[in-house]
Parts: sequence; structure tokens; C-alpha cells
Amino acid sequence: MSARRSTALGVLVAVVSVAATTALLFPLSEIAPAVSLGVLYLLAVLLVSTLWGLWLGLATSVAAALAFNFFHIEPTGRFTVADAENWVALAVFLVAAAVVSTLSELAATGAREAERRRREADLAAELARLLLGSPDPRAALPGAAKRIAEALEVDSAAVALDHAQGDERHAAIPLGDHGTLVVPVAAADVARERVAPALEALLAAALERERLTREVVETDALRRSDEIKTAVLRSVSHDLRSPLTAIVAASEALASPALTDVDRAELADAVAHESARLTRLVDQLLDLSRLQAGAAEPRTDWVSLDEVIRAAVEDAGASPDAVRLAIAPDIPLIRADATQLRRAFANLIENALRYGAGHPVSVRARVSGRRILMRVVDQGPGIPAAEQERIFVPFYGHGSGLGLAIVRGFVEANGGQVHVESLPGQGTSFVVELPLPSPAPVAA
Repeated sequence: MSARRSTALGVLVAVVSVAATTALLFPLSEIAPAVSLGVLYLLAVLLVSTLWGLWLGLATSVAAALAFNFFHIEPTGRFTVADAENWVALAVFLVAAAVVSTLSELAATGAREAERRRREADLAAELARLLLGSPDPRAALPGAAKRIAEALEVDSAAVALDHAQGDERHAAIPLGDHGTLVVPVAAADVARERVAPALEALLAAALERERLTREVVETDALRRSDEIKTAVLRSVSHDLRSPLTAIVAASEALASPALTDVDRAELADAVAHESARLTRLVDQLLDLSRLQAGAAEPRTDWVSLDEVIRAAVEDAGASPDAVRLAIAPDIPLIRADATQLRRAFANLIENALRYGAGHPVSVRARVSGRRILMRVVDQGPGIPAAEQERIFVPFYGHGSGLGLAIVRGFVEANGGQVHVESLPGQGTSFVVELPLPSPAPVAA
């Protein structure tokens, strides 16, 4: 509201502030040199520039300099300066006043920008609650549009699940294949960069959940769908908000002119890291949704387990010396969905790296009878026996708790099994067993 105060009121405050300061300097000049008292005008400059912006603050600076010259710098009553020393004092005052006005405007602008970004971060969580918390996403669209308009500080906005056209006053922003966001043209750039990506992902998740709910007819399937909704909402309230908050904080810091190149590079890396974390979480939520709805039918083909494991190591973002591979050269091709196994193995490796206490993780694979055994071994604190089965339950433990549930779902979808072997204080070994086809081609 302060940024939009009446200009006329600002001019009045500036005139009154300069006049009051000028009058105050007359009695004070009896106990201190008038030249040294000019700093009091900076209070008026600071007040006006903070509440009404830079340009009125600079105008107040000039008015204060003129009043200071006319009433308190010899010879008074004229806009002339007899003493060269007073010229220097007047110039220093004018420069100081301009600097104070500029810094005040920058501080006020930064505060408004931080507040706006905070509202946008809250918007993502609120949109998730509205769209994912309603059984019918269409019924939640008016409420979502209202929250978007409030966050963008515009009069209105609209969200449609079909293609919409813009006009001279409104811009239509496509949301992939899921709909259109319509906002005033003035807010189109901000909406396209900061609102549309999150809204598109949430609409996709909401529509996907609605489609799965419609297809489910059995009581058990309906119960699982409701569990997905509850789990997603619980995860969104914290796990989506955490990387969003980190991204917003890093973005605000990047705008500071005092940053060094090293600091700027670190903040940019933090934004990229948190964005990747957010993407992984959304992918995991969609994977779990498909698994629990029975919609993750594998697309099987002949697969090289060696290639899948190496691709999974890359997906886990592990450094070259963080993972040690020991893959037997005689492992034949298997019939499986390479994408599903790759995601499952990447989750296992990420989990081992997270709890491995900084030690390298071992990934081993070999043929044993009519099956292939793959082990992911860490040297972490281990898992108590009472928790070894619970860790495969969605949302169990710290964080989102999705990784191991997805591992079990994808491995079992491809005809395999996964279990954990661990003793407290002696590390953990996750064992994946995959069946061998008969006959099995030998990998090149």
C-alpha cells in the first residue's frame, strides 16, 4: 500500500518536513554551526523516499538543499554561497541526501519483492491443497484462480481445463495439455515464469488422480486411491514447500549487488539442486500413484542389467568415487522394463548414499541359479529388525518416504523381489532378485 500512496500527499509531506527542519535549525544554530546541522534534512529525505519512492525522495533532497542554502548558509536570503567551504558542505549534503534516498528506495523495493516471493511460495502449497484435496479438480478451479489473482496482485485470473484465447487486456498461458491460465497482460511474464510451471504439475497430478479414481470400481482400489490423496497432501505440505522456500531464498539473494562471483555461483547451484530435488519428488509422487492404482504395467524388452545399473548411478548424481560397481560379465539379458528398473535402482543408490555415513556404496550383480542377485550395500548405521519391513511402506520414516516403496513396486512389477539385510551398526544391504528367462540371450 505504501508504494501507491497519493503523490499529492507525498509532496505535502515533503514540503512540511523541509519547512519544519528549516525552522528547527534556527534555534539549533545558536549552539552548533549551521553547516553541521544540515544532516537533519536527511530525516525528511528518508521519510519521503521510504513512503513515496525514489523520485519524490530526490526532489525532497533538492528542496532541502535549496532551503538549507537560502536560510542557513551565508549569505542568507539568497541562493548564493560566499565561502568555498560552504560550497563543499552543500555539495556533500546534496550527494548524501541523494544516496540516502536511493538506498531507502532500494530497501523498500527489496522488502516488497521479498513479500511478493513469499506469497508466491505459499501459493504453491495452497494450490496443492485446493486441487489435490478436491475429488473434482474442476470444482476447485475458481478457488485456485482467486488465490493466483491475490498472489499476483491483479483484479482477476482464470484457470480453464481447455484451450482459451487471450485478448488485448488478457494473456492466455498454456499449461501443457492440461489447460490454460488467463491473467492480465501486465502480470503475464510473472505468471508464466513463477506460477504456470507449478500449476501445470499440480493440474496433471489432480487430473491423473481423477482419471484413476474413475477407473477404479472395486472397494479395495477405491480405498487405495483415497490413501494416495491423503499421502500426496501430507507430502505437499512439507516436502514440496521445503525446496520451494530454498529456491525463493536463493533467488532473492541473487538480486543483491554485493554478491561476489563465488557467492552468486553457489546460489545458482543451490537453485539448480533444489529444482532437481523438486522434480524428483513430483516424479516419485506420480510413480507411486500409478503403482498403487495398478497402472504401472511394465513395457518389457530384452534389457542389459549392466547398462541399467550404470544409468541408475548417473541418475542418482553420485560422484565417480562414491559408488563401486562389481557386475559379473556373464550376466545375460533379461525381460524387463528398463525405465522402471532404472528408477528403482537409482532410488536404492540414492538411499544408500544418504545413509552411508559418507562411505562408498557397493553395487554388485551376479547370476545365482535361475535368478540374478543385485546388492546395494552401504556402511551406515544399519536398520533395526523391527523396521526392516516398514521402510517399504510409503511415507514411513524421514522425508517423503517414497523411494523404497517405488523400488518394491517396480521390482515386483517386473517379476522380481526385494528385501533388506541389516544389523544395527554394521551397514545395510538391499537385495534385488530378478528371474532369468529361458533361454536367456547373453549381453554383448
